[in-house]
Amino acid sequence: MPQRIWRETREGLLALSVWTERVPGRGEDADPFVAHHWHSAQGLLAVFDGSGGAGAAPVWQASDGTSRTGAWAGARVARLATDCWFREVATGGEPADPESLREYLRYFLASAPQRRSKIGGTMRRQLPTTLAAVHYRLAASPDELELQPLWAGDSRAYVLRPDTGLQVLTRDHTRESDALELLRTDPPMTNLVCADREFEIDSRRLTCRLPCVLVAATDGFFGYVHTPADFESLLLRTLHEARHEDEWADRIRREVQSYTADDASIAVLALGYRGFEELRGTFAARLQEVTERYVRTRPRGLDRLAPGAADEPSAVPQDPAELSARVRDWQNRTWHAYRSGYETHLPPAPEEHA
Repeated sequence: MPQRIWRETREGLLALSVWTERVPGRGEDADPFVAHHWHSAQGLLAVFDGSGGAGAAPVWQASDGTSRTGAWAGARVARLATDCWFREVATGGEPADPESLREYLRYFLASAPQRRSKIGGTMRRQLPTTLAAVHYRLAASPDELELQPLWAGDSRAYVLRPDTGLQVLTRDHTRESDALELLRTDPPMTNLVCADREFEIDSRRLTCRLPCVLVAATDGFFGYVHTPADFESLLLRTLHEARHEDEWADRIRREVQSYTADDASIAVLALGYRGFEELRGTFAARLQEVTERYVRTRPRGLDRLAPGAADEPSAVPQDPAELSARVRDWQNRTWHAYRSGYETHLPPAPEEHA
């Protein structure tokens, strides 16, 4: 399976990204974007997931005859627009607001060559893609970070700290926003970046204490796990098992490829740590807590490779309906315990903005 990993390490900053495609040559996620501007003490990480359902029609053909879908092209055009927005607007002294990002996206998408499909419908889009980003700036206080998540669609941004765990910063643009229910259903998106219809870039501003880890990921990472806590477990377990940042990225890559049924991309940025060893050690206690509360409690038989499942077949319910009921009960219980911390920074639903 094709994949790419990247990492960068400097004093107080550790960044990595992972990109994989499920079908070789047909991946609709663009490469993750990670940039830090040292002079202005700000940066951006972002991911882009071309929407294959809405943009499945071919719109562009390479010189070797390879055709590309609207979803493939849309994600990459959006990445280019976001790159230019960060370098020209955010680091150029202008307000880095969601409206200026939306204008960059609209301009680049309108300028991109595309083939209009003769097939219409409410679900069709030209160059459709999700976007999830975190624009951050070091605050005047040395232990604070100003955050501005920016998003459209169902990719997500997070902040990860050892005392609070993984906390989501974005709300999916779907009619259902409960993270567990979204694992059980696949509702259509109500907003995503595209060339032929109006869209919005949602955003908010908040502050976070340093050190911390910022994460942006497409649903190939968090959409195929058993509970929302499983995604945090993946990040912390691979961190604990790695000896350095290159190995951490590779372990994340191997882990997601073992379970996802989609393209998957992630950008990770750790700020305020003196090195990889400190980063790994800081999260050891949190990993133990997540493992004890949300991983070791899972019903036997949930995974084919669950520890002891092959050795103790009598422990696995023979009735599939019984196992399904046990899994659902376990999901509900663990989500109830995990949810309040995970949703600490969840933006309010649109009807709650008033």
